[in-house]
Amino acid sequence: MNEHSFMPVAASARARGHAARIDRRDAILRAAIDTFAERGFFNAQVADVARAAGVAAGTVYLYFRGKDDLLVSIFERTMTEAIAEGRGLLARTRGPAEQLRGIARLHLGRLGRDRALAVVFQVELRQSTKFMERFSSTRLREYLGLIRDVIADGQAKGVLRPHVNPTLAAKLFFGALDEMATNWILSRRKYSLASEADAILDLFLGGLGTRPAGED
Repeated sequence: MNEHSFMPVAASARARGHAARIDRRDAILRAAIDTFAERGFFNAQVADVARAAGVAAGTVYLYFRGKDDLLVSIFERTMTEAIAEGRGLLARTRGPAEQLRGIARLHLGRLGRDRALAVVFQVELRQSTKFMERFSSTRLREYLGLIRDVIADGQAKGVLRPHVNPTLAAKLFFGALDEMATNWILSRRKYSLASEADAILDLFLGGLGTRPAGED
């Protein structure tokens, strides 16, 4: 037996350790989502998150710098996943209408499956100008860029009105999805948030569709 005999064992142990750290980090983020949604971000404490995750408060600080970092990490991870899913959808879907429909369904479906996450995104994140400025200049801009590119492509193909600013149109489309998510949180009526996607898309395209010849 030589030193190389221990290499697979050591590598396996490192892999297990890495997986365990990821699992614990994910568990803490999940606890933070639930805690911030229930108690409110500003009322919640790191100790509350630790309790919900079943770990000591000090353990949270092994993975996150504090409460602000937890909120930022929730946003970053969720938006990273949303952007990746959006890019995957655009790669396998053809036509601006179906691409926008798919984005709408993904957006509303993600929040509709996780009410606590929806509350954090639609309510808690918006109570701080500092957070909003930071988020608007990073992942949110990238996400809006996906929508903008679809709209610009539709304009280039003559499917959508050519003289509409695609960045403005992307913000309007996002705004419609955003408002429906907020309304779903506040509504006492129980319904599927994702089911609103088609109506939003149809109304949006009705305003962007090319006009008959001769009309301004």
